[in-house]
Amino acid sequence: MKRKVAGAVLIVGSIYYIIAEAISATFFKSSLSNTYIFHTISELGIPNGNSPLFWLMNSAFILIGIALIFGYFYKFKDCIVKNKIICSIFALITAFGVIIVGLIHGGNPLTSGYHTLGAVMAILGGNILLVLISKSMEDFGRYQKITLILGIFGLIVFWVMFFNMESIYMPVFERLSVYTLIVWSSLTGIHLLDK
Repeated sequence: MKRKVAGAVLIVGSIYYIIAEAISATFFKSSLSNTYIFHTISELGIPNGNSPLFWLMNSAFILIGIALIFGYFYKFKDCIVKNKIICSIFALITAFGVIIVGLIHGGNPLTSGYHTLGAVMAILGGNILLVLISKSMEDFGRYQKITLILGIFGLIVFWVMFFNMESIYMPVFERLSVYTLIVWSSLTGIHLLDK
């Protein structure tokens, strides 16, 4: 029963995130395609005239962070047989990072450093978490292989983004490195429900 509850929470959290971002992007003061290509996810959460549904995007950040904490510590941690402490630490780093992103928006010079720290915790920490998890479970089956691929892809795209912060396509790299975590959250939810 705990597996199914944890799985459902992770799936709901990831679906809510995707829907909330899509709705926030739809109402952003730019075309939908331009918003996804030329505007970062963080911009959707800044409370200004460009993003009237900033609160919706920020709620998605907070909810996916809470879903990760709950899903991981309520049941998924039992699937980890090696590196338990380091995996738990990175799960907390990732979750608190994304919650910080939701609570402290970018665009404010006084708080943008905290927002950036939260983003790095979430994206870099999260993709490292995926690599760790893939190597810390009892077997190395399809779920673990997909988790490893997502983690490695996310890390590569993160570093491409990091060294191309001035690129007009930086938001695309950002989204790709974030979506690995959202896909993994859904995948893990299905993995828990399937057992």
